[in-house]
Amino acid sequence: FISTVCNFMSHEKCLKNVKIPCSCIAPSLVRVPVAHCFGPPGHYKKKFCTVCRKSLESPAFRCEVCELHVHTDCILFACSDCRQCHQDGHLDHDTYHHHWREGNLSSSARCEFCKKTCGSSEVLSGMRCEWCGILAHAACYVIVTPECTFGRLRNMILPPNCVQLFSRNFSKLHCFRISENLQTESDEDDDVDGSTQGSTKDIQISTDSSKQTLKIFDGNDAVKRNQFRLISVPRIAKNEEVVEAALRAYYINDDQQEYELQTFTQQVLLSDDVINRNDAVEDSNLGPVFRESVPEAWIIRAKPKDEEVIRIYPAWLKVGMAYVSLRVNKDSMVQTVIKEVLPLLGRQTECLQNFRLVEVLMGSKQVQRMVLDNQELILNRLKDIRKTSIRQMNQTRFYIVENSKSIVEVNLFVGGLPPQLSPEEYTNILKEELAIKTNVVSVSHVYQAQGAVVLQISCFSEAERIYMLVKDTVVNDKPLNAVVIPTVM
Repeated sequence: FISTVCNFMSHEKCLKNVKIPCSCIAPSLVRVPVAHCFGPPGHYKKKFCTVCRKSLESPAFRCEVCELHVHTDCILFACSDCRQCHQDGHLDHDTYHHHWREGNLSSSARCEFCKKTCGSSEVLSGMRCEWCGILAHAACYVIVTPECTFGRLRNMILPPNCVQLFSRNFSKLHCFRISENLQTESDEDDDVDGSTQGSTKDIQISTDSSKQTLKIFDGNDAVKRNQFRLISVPRIAKNEEVVEAALRAYYINDDQQEYELQTFTQQVLLSDDVINRNDAVEDSNLGPVFRESVPEAWIIRAKPKDEEVIRIYPAWLKVGMAYVSLRVNKDSMVQTVIKEVLPLLGRQTECLQNFRLVEVLMGSKQVQRMVLDNQELILNRLKDIRKTSIRQMNQTRFYIVENSKSIVEVNLFVGGLPPQLSPEEYTNILKEELAIKTNVVSVSHVYQAQGAVVLQISCFSEAERIYMLVKDTVVNDKPLNAVVIPTVM
């Protein structure tokens, strides 16, 4: 058997022992979303993509932290399950579990449990812990003791609870010395050419005249970026068949009855208004989606709903459950959701004002958080996300978070400054070039010989502004550089 979504292959007799989740549901199984840190694109021989499970024949990406490998066009669908390397704010850990990464093992790798060969250079198979390095079969790794001891290198490893970083929207790329110029180029390729590159295999398969190749956009953001996926369907395919193929292309495991297709031309691509352009009749699902003239491209939309069941994840990890399900309707506000969720988590006696609802976008390169307004209608928020991108909706979670009173302290290393200056002179340069706000920014360390300083910043937005501004600032014909520094406890 082979999965039509992620190309997972299995013998019939082995199906009952399959433990690996499909790429379409993997994001929902992540407990603490952590973004990856992809280096520059490269060629990786005898390696396989974790998303589509096919070999990496063209330039691909590799996470510098957890060794995840993905195609250029699969990077948007990579699950944000990177190895957690630091403690972020209030997260607390008593023990650490193995961080398993599937496949891309050497052919001589042996299972820790059954001692048999578990590696392969022909297919994505076997599991490896990214902390201690032990190896196991996919059927055996669930038997291994879940707690990780960090292996033979435990005396040289700083566990995440020893490293604290107030990161908010900073990615690990900001903290590690990964070339950002190459990373930016890959992002641009992702937005345009990357979307078509991985789908050309389908085009080559469907060269006969009975097949039709279509561009599928998944929302307004994809239209603006000209970022699409290609699908191949029969020319007489019905709407529901095309919708099903489109959902598979975007790794979405939803009922196809909840989605519909809309057509638009190249002229509409240049416009922001791509809504309400569905030219199909009410019962179009009964007939072929294509007539004599074939639309240039299609956009897949979620049908509006009067009520939905959403998952709310608790931000404190010791609550004993991964999430709670809650039914919301068109009148449900964020404040209403908080009021209904607290009793389900055993917090019914606490004040509503002590909690907030946070929207978390689990992007593969960056996990972004946004606090929702208490008066916002939750169904309208879901509608806006799906209008932007149905893929993005699949990677979005809602967390209930307890208001914390922790003091924000971001340490930012700034290099490339003129050497052998006094702290006052460095402060004056930073005021002139970066317009730093001295009420929230101070110079904590000065390295005169290297021409570098460490800024202590007590405001997230100011830290993010300075970091982005440093990358485009030149002092004495020398570009500045910045690195976010974690606190080692």
